[in-house]
Amino acid sequence: MKPSIILGIDTSCDDTGIGIVKDGQVLANVVASQTALHASFGGVMPEQASREHLKVIDEVLERALGEAGLELPQIQAIAATFGPGLIGTLLIGLCYGKSLAWSQGLPFIPIHHLEGHIASCLAEGDIQPPFLCLIASGGHTSLFEVSAWGHYKELGRSLDDAAGEAFDKVARLLGLGYPGGSALSKLAQQGDPKAFMFTRPLRQQKGFNFSFSGLKTAVATLVASLGDNLPKADIAASFEYTVVDALLHVCQKASKKRGINKLVIAGGVAANRLLREKALALPWQVYFPPLKLATDNGAMIALAAYKRLKLGEGVNNPWQIDARAYLPLEAITHESYPSI
Repeated sequence: MKPSIILGIDTSCDDTGIGIVKDGQVLANVVASQTALHASFGGVMPEQASREHLKVIDEVLERALGEAGLELPQIQAIAATFGPGLIGTLLIGLCYGKSLAWSQGLPFIPIHHLEGHIASCLAEGDIQPPFLCLIASGGHTSLFEVSAWGHYKELGRSLDDAAGEAFDKVARLLGLGYPGGSALSKLAQQGDPKAFMFTRPLRQQKGFNFSFSGLKTAVATLVASLGDNLPKADIAASFEYTVVDALLHVCQKASKKRGINKLVIAGGVAANRLLREKALALPWQVYFPPLKLATDNGAMIALAAYKRLKLGEGVNNPWQIDARAYLPLEAITHESYPSI
């Protein structure tokens, strides 16, 4: 009998996430954010992030069990992110998950962080491949072709800044604080998206890559030229419009080239109002995760593990899997995943 109640852990960056899934349904999703801790630095401080994970992870586990209405002995399997991410923070969640599973005599399933983002959309119902998946967040912007669960081909990626990273950097230029992606999007609703006609990045490319560093520089140059009287809402709206246009343009190119009209959009930027609005207007099947599962969380790791177990897949010698700061998603596609 395959495990049906799975606890997932994600500590890939600065959020301590633990979620619980039963038969593919999310019972709990608790995330301890470190935003206030890192705000004064204007970005994540890895050492501080690791220490904070150690400080709160026991409490997050108790809250998740309470939210699910379960006791630890009722958990049937444990999963944790093993990469990619900050090596110190990854080690905390991975070692915690292994120790918990070992102490309870439970199966342990190491999960790739991006596979977790893809699986986050399963919270809204089963999605059958093939489909395209755009993952856009503060650390990643990539487009994948998912031919089957566990089989991923990267079609393109950002050549520089991730989309979410660009949102935060432009928000900082506009004095909106850190992290500023959501604040920028809220401000953009008051502005004119056609006020400033920024050039769509890589508009002449033949492939499916992304680039946001040049767009960020264009905004910085504009801000410097305008001085103190900044039309912040118009700049925010024009920037957001250009990012969303660039993301969906690449998806449309890939859809035509690969003959796939089913699109999953995941990652923190998947919470963006304009992106959701424009994507859902496309003549395709488009899927988003629930807003609470768009950013890093443990429930998506549990969902990915549930899918692997349902397909009879697991990792050879999971106890020997170590944290990996850099780990392309395609690297796990061809590994052996025999039945657990």
